[in-house]
Order: sequence, then structure tokens, then C-alpha cells
Amino acid sequence: MKQKYTDIIKKKFNSEGQWGLVIGDVMLDKYIFGEVARISPEAPVPILEKKSESYRMGGAANVAANLAGLGIKTYLCGVVGGDHNAELLKNLLKNKSVNYQGLIKSKAITTTKTRIIGGQQQIVRIDEEDACPQLSSSDIKKIIDLISRKPSIIILSDYAKGLLNPNLTQKIIKLANKLNIQVLVDPKGNDIEKYAGATILTPNKKEALELTSGNIESDALLDKRLKLLCTKYKLQYIAMTQGSQGIKLIGPQKSCVIPATELKQVFDVSGAGDTVIATLAAGLIGKMTVHDALELANIAAGIAITKVGTVPVEAHEIVREIEIEHSQQINKIIKPDQLESYLSGLRSAGLKIGFTNGCFDILHAGHVSYLEQAKRKVDHLILGLNSDSSVKKLKGAGRPLVNQDDRARVLCSLESIDTIVIFNENTPIKLIQIIKPDILMKGSDYQTHEVVGNKEVKKWGGKVELVELLAGRSSSKIIKKMT
Repeated sequence: MKQKYTDIIKKKFNSEGQWGLVIGDVMLDKYIFGEVARISPEAPVPILEKKSESYRMGGAANVAANLAGLGIKTYLCGVVGGDHNAELLKNLLKNKSVNYQGLIKSKAITTTKTRIIGGQQQIVRIDEEDACPQLSSSDIKKIIDLISRKPSIIILSDYAKGLLNPNLTQKIIKLANKLNIQVLVDPKGNDIEKYAGATILTPNKKEALELTSGNIESDALLDKRLKLLCTKYKLQYIAMTQGSQGIKLIGPQKSCVIPATELKQVFDVSGAGDTVIATLAAGLIGKMTVHDALELANIAAGIAITKVGTVPVEAHEIVREIEIEHSQQINKIIKPDQLESYLSGLRSAGLKIGFTNGCFDILHAGHVSYLEQAKRKVDHLILGLNSDSSVKKLKGAGRPLVNQDDRARVLCSLESIDTIVIFNENTPIKLIQIIKPDILMKGSDYQTHEVVGNKEVKKWGGKVELVELLAGRSSSKIIKKMT
């Protein structure tokens, strides 16, 4: 249940004495907002009536602001010019409690992106930058000295502006590995060798394709190539962001999908990747698993895209989102006649659908373990729950002990379950034929040929998998003890 994360967040990820170091290409984002009501008589371009303007932190600065907003003490390293925009950026960082003493002043201008927004539509972007900053030996020493102070985690935010060249990037990663510091990288370009030895890379799908240096049309082949990259370049994981399809976590041997949160109105996807890597870092500092930290990152990214421009997500926003979701968990329960339209949305998102069923009269550790294992095999797990009348036919008089509504509500609290459908029949064969799951799952106390729906599933290319059960756990044994 995602609500378990709220305690971790409220305690600021137990980050006392912990701190994060963000190294990368810092930018100032300027936004000019207005309304377009007519076309210029001078040229076929819109005329913007300016209403307001604002400045935001961009690039690595936005990553740092997101990390600080989650309650993590944050230091930032990057290159700025000796200009007015650098001062504006520093003031913004100061307001977000980001320590910017690691910023390096160069003769170049501060990278600045100006976006012209008409209504909610970006009309044009104007970039001011001097790529490939020249770092002196004292500049590099400044970065290395900060790493030597042993941050809890390092984020490399590479926007291909020249700071994170292969030589410096490898120097950072090798020193971090020597000091047992995890390194998270938001990569750019196809030079994956410069990120060798990093802990986790967080490319989007387009960037992942660039890293493989190939024209790959199949997701299965892309997975295979990314697994090979993990092995070859000693990466623990590649966490590929996929927008509405969530995050695919890929390791040397296996991969899984962490589904995105419920789709909201999208105003601006810029900066969502910064939010993901910062939330992942905060979660790891809080001793969360990579999977759980990425689940939290999905929630944060879902908040980020509802904002116009690069705006960092703060801890209280994530807590509020989780609490809202918790209050809506009962919406996991749908009726059989709602399945057709519900399934069309899952299929269009390309999700792998799993199905299992049971009575779950008294929920116990065996059930929880079984459902967690089942969920790991698919993107979306649908549970068919036997109704009270169905349980009575199967188990006899006096059962169920817990009515179907209460059983369903308790099951809603398990994050392993995405959807619950209550059915009245003795078997779930009608549900299976409607859902057409990719994987049909049952406990290992069954043989494959005994599983209801095994023949039907094979007809549409699905498969049956048996899930290992915890020995000695059963509702019947609990009831026997009680009586």
C-alpha cells in the first residue's frame, strides 16, 4: 500500500546526516506568459499580448531543487557565467535551500532557455548558451573535493552542454565507487561508455534507444539490448521512463514495469525526468528498494506534469497525492459489465495483464506473498473474488466468515492488486474469457492442467503460471484454530 511511503516522506526519508550531491548542466528557465488573439500583419506569426514573466531553475538546478524539496540536504555543482542570469539562478536556489557553493564561474554566459507561452501552448523557445565549458584543474578539484566529503548519493544530470565530458564523468564514477557512493545518471547521447560503473541510468525511451545505437522496433529486443548494456558496462539498473506506460526497470537478468499513476491532465512534461531521478535518489537515501523508490518517483512525476514549466515537486504534494489515492482505493472494485471498456484502456497502454482468483475469506501472509509474486509477473493484476454465494457453494454452510464487500475492501489495500471483480459462479471461466489475460495464475498446489481456463488462455497466446505458496498457511487452518 503506497500510504506506507508517507511516513518515510514525513520523516524526510530519515535523512539526518545524509546529503545529496547533484553535478551537471545548470540552466535558468525564463517563461513569458500571455494570450494570442490575432496574427501579425507583418508576417504570418501570432502576436502575444504579454501578461507576466517568471524565472525557474532548469537542468541540474531543477534536479537539485526537487531533491531539496523532498527534505534532503542538497549541494549543486555546475557551471554558470558571470552575468545577471547567474545571480537570478543563485537566488532561486537559495530560496529552495540548495547549497550552490559548488557552482563554477566561467567566462561563458549562463545557459538560459526562454519559453514564450500563449495560453497553455508553447509558441517558441529561445536558447542562449556556450556549450563545452573549459574547466581548469582547480575547477575539477572543487568537484572532486565535494565528492571526497562522501555525499550519501550523487546525481549526474547530463544535458549535453559539455560539463560531463567522458573524462570527468568517469573520474566522478570511479571515485564514487571507491567510496561506496551510489551514482544515478540522467544520460544524454549515445556514449554509454562514459557512464560505465554507474548505479542506475534513468533515460527516457528515446534516450535508451540512442544508448543502444540501433534502430530497434521491438520492445523485447530493446529490453535484451539494455540488459546486455547493464552487464557490459557494470550498471546495476537502467530505469527507462515511458510516460503514461510507467517506468521499466531493467537489470542484467530481468526487467519489470512500475506502472504510472492514474493519468491526469498534462500541462507540461518538461522537468518530469528531473523529478523522477531526484525522487529515486531521495527514496534510496531513505533505504527504500529501487522498485519502491521508482513507484514513488512515478507519483512525483504525475504531479510534475500537471504544472506549467519546470517546477520542483515537494514532499507535502506527494503525501497529499498518496492520501487522495488511499481514499480512492475502493475504486479498484469494478463490476463484470464494466470490464470491456476498462480493459480497452489497459490494452491501448500496452500493459501485460494477469489474472488470478480466490475466496480470500481470512486474509493471511500466504495470500499476501502469493499476490505479491503474481504482481511481479505482470503490469496489471486483476483478481476475481468469489462472491458470498459462490464461497458457500464451494466451502459449505458457515462460510464465508467475512462478507464479500469487506473481503474486497481489505484486498483493495494491497498494492499488488490493481483491480477486483466479484463473480457469482463456481469458477471464474466467464471472467477469464472476457479478460483474456496474458498470464493466468494459480497456486503451486495445482497442476497446470487443473487450472480453470488453462485451455482457453493458450488459444489467445497467453500462458498459465503456478505461483509458489508459503507452506502451512491457509484460511481453513486459521478457522480450525479459532474453533
